Amino acid sequence: QVQLVESGGGLVQAGGSLRLSCTASGRTFSSYAMGWFRQAPGKEREFVATITWNGDRTDYADSVKGRFTISRHNAKNSVYLQMNSLKPEDTAVYYCAADRGNRDSSWPVEYNYWGQGTQVTVSS
Repeated sequence: QVQLVESGGGLVQAGGSLRLSCTASGRTFSSYAMGWFRQAPGKEREFVATITWNGDRTDYADSVKGRFTISRHNAKNSVYLQMNSLKPEDTAVYYCAADRGNRDSSWPVEYNYWGQGTQVTVSS
């Protein structure tokens, strides 16, 4: 079992930056692909970014490409999402998720463990 805890959300003005962190319990974190997803009010959960178990490959949603960066530090059981040039449409609850199958997927259903989420609000 893996437990995930996100942190780093908050209120920021458009054009600003935030860095989200997700810390995992358990010794198997380093073997899992990790993803970040977000869900705005009244909308479905959507893919943001993913990273393979060793960090050698990342993938991003088109809407965040060039502005967000996903990274991980396996020794710290942590994955990060650096968000720059934030826009009001980035406002959502952000979730990190772990995939036992290491599939580097953009589909939420392929992730086995989820955090509780952290709110990001971008004001215009």
